[in-house]
Amino acid sequence: MDERKQAELSPPPVGGASLLVVFAVLCLTVFALLSLSTVRANGRLSEASAQAVADYYAADCAAQEILARLRAGEEPEGVEFEGFGELYASYACPISDQQELRVEVRFPDMLDLDSYEILCWRAVSVGQWENDDSLNVWDGEGALF
Repeated sequence: MDERKQAELSPPPVGGASLLVVFAVLCLTVFALLSLSTVRANGRLSEASAQAVADYYAADCAAQEILARLRAGEEPEGVEFEGFGELYASYACPISDQQELRVEVRFPDMLDLDSYEILCWRAVSVGQWENDDSLNVWDGEGALF
């Protein structure tokens, strides 16, 4: 009878099924956190992409307005002119701190500004590029970080 009472009072053994449930919950929690961080990163990336597209189209619109003023016979500020007989006009519209939209237009006949040819209409990087030749390699001594 003593053995029976002792068996009733001892806690039930933790089985393999309980350990698997704990492990599964832990894995699902980790995957949920990873998914959440991925969603946030994708959200930031899509916002940055949308802003870059909006900035490009704002610069494109400004370049179109300058071209329309050129075709109307005006001389907008910031436009450089070259040529005799044929008129070449070039100008740039800023997209961001690192890019600008450069435009070059040729007017074959200075008397007929309705006929023109766009020679260049592209986004160009204007930021300063700095070469980084440093290579941090662990020499086998000391701490890694």
